[in-house]
Amino acid sequence: MNGAALPEELDYLGFIDFAIDHTRRELPEIDPDAMRLVLTLHRVTSALVYDLESSVHRPRGFSWAGFRVLFVLWLAGPMEAKRVAELSGMSRAAVSALVNTLERAGLASRRRADHDGRAITLTLTAAGRDAITDAFRAHNQREQAWAATLTEAEHVTLVGLLEKLMAGATTATTKRRH
Repeated sequence: MNGAALPEELDYLGFIDFAIDHTRRELPEIDPDAMRLVLTLHRVTSALVYDLESSVHRPRGFSWAGFRVLFVLWLAGPMEAKRVAELSGMSRAAVSALVNTLERAGLASRRRADHDGRAITLTLTAAGRDAITDAFRAHNQREQAWAATLTEAEHVTLVGLLEKLMAGATTATTKRRH
């Protein structure tokens, strides 16, 4: 393997170089820069979400998805379940299933929408508000720890680049949640 790491020697981020090297040998036509961008972004995002979920949300009895729903309701609710799904980046079915859990825990409630008897409006309860504000304080402390690895200029640059990447994802060929 020409001095490259063996599969059993790899770590989570080190796997990126291994994957690119292997893929280039098998499929020389691939774009290694695009592959590196997407693999790195995905792996960093996964590590960040895992850290937030395991250090902040699970100890408070939430999943990452549960936090996202409560966060949307805290900031923008009450609102129809379909809008909560859109703003949290989840499917309607996932939100519906999750609301059952949040409702049993006394964190959210649902009722038929006034304008449409088929639509469901979700509302954060007082206990839900207390839970999400407590969780978000701890969440933001973890965000600060992650952000502290960057200088202020790097932070601004990275956010700008990520926003540009998202804006570029609006092309007709890119699938994304609305």
